[in-house]
Amino acid sequence: MQNSINLKNATVEDIPLIQSIAEQTWRPTYGHILTEEQTLFMLDMMYSSESLTRQFETNTFIFAYEGESPLGFAGFEPKDDEVMKLHKLYMLPAAQGKGIGKLLIQEVAKYAKQQGLKFVHLNVNRNNKAIGFYEKQGFKIIKEEDINIGNDYWMNDYVMQLDV
Repeated sequence: MQNSINLKNATVEDIPLIQSIAEQTWRPTYGHILTEEQTLFMLDMMYSSESLTRQFETNTFIFAYEGESPLGFAGFEPKDDEVMKLHKLYMLPAAQGKGIGKLLIQEVAKYAKQQGLKFVHLNVNRNNKAIGFYEKQGFKIIKEEDINIGNDYWMNDYVMQLDV
């Protein structure tokens, strides 16, 4: 399937599409980990139009398309002189398992390398089955991190690292 996939940089005009993909992917991804209340809180915190507009000031967003159909996206930014932080990687449920996430990770790693960075980091919930996917892409767990995101909600994550 990867041969027919096109990657396209997103702009602020694409915020509704980012929101739509997030809305379609969050519950299948986190429904067994988060309460509905926390899901709604986090979707608003990370995917409101205001939040995404701010993110576009420092983050790059890339969509994966098959023809005219969007399949998923990645959002990332350089954090320092060594690390590209992959903040978001979401595929529509029907597009999962088809190599699109791998393709987007490769693109993020390419951006990192072009900027002279050494690593791609990401946070993943310690109960998320995506850990195995990331390990297959070459990421390694480097530490645990518990982040208070407000409203008495916590993100209990692994930080994973990919050498580029």
